[in-house]
Amino acid sequence: MIFLRGTIALQTLALFLAPITAGLLLTTPNGHVLHSASAYTIWTVAVLQVIAAVLVWRPGGGSPRAIPYAAVFLGLVTAQVFLGIAHVTTVHVPLGVLLFGVSLVQLSRPSACLPPRGRSRRPDRPASRVAA
Repeated sequence: MIFLRGTIALQTLALFLAPITAGLLLTTPNGHVLHSASAYTIWTVAVLQVIAAVLVWRPGGGSPRAIPYAAVFLGLVTAQVFLGIAHVTTVHVPLGVLLFGVSLVQLSRPSACLPPRGRSRRPDRPASRVAA
């Protein structure tokens, strides 16, 4: 569960740095290299987030709620990369802002990675009263 939380934090940080590299893209001759690197970093972290969400759910006994979020986010990031390559800035820029906002909201939710209430992580043990 900590790995999933870490991927969301890393994703939010990378999404925060992407507009900075976009500014470098506009002002320096080699800025496109940094912006491209940040884009592929975000994509890689989104793939890791899907893997972490599945691992938290299946072997970890956590909630499967993070899987659809991670899959949709990966799809949007993939679209963002293709829009950037195609230079469709009228969609690329607002989608980047949306991705950062959604990532920030997901990071701020403390229960995003917790198992469902009332369910013990160990099948031979009942859930505690606090969780019920």
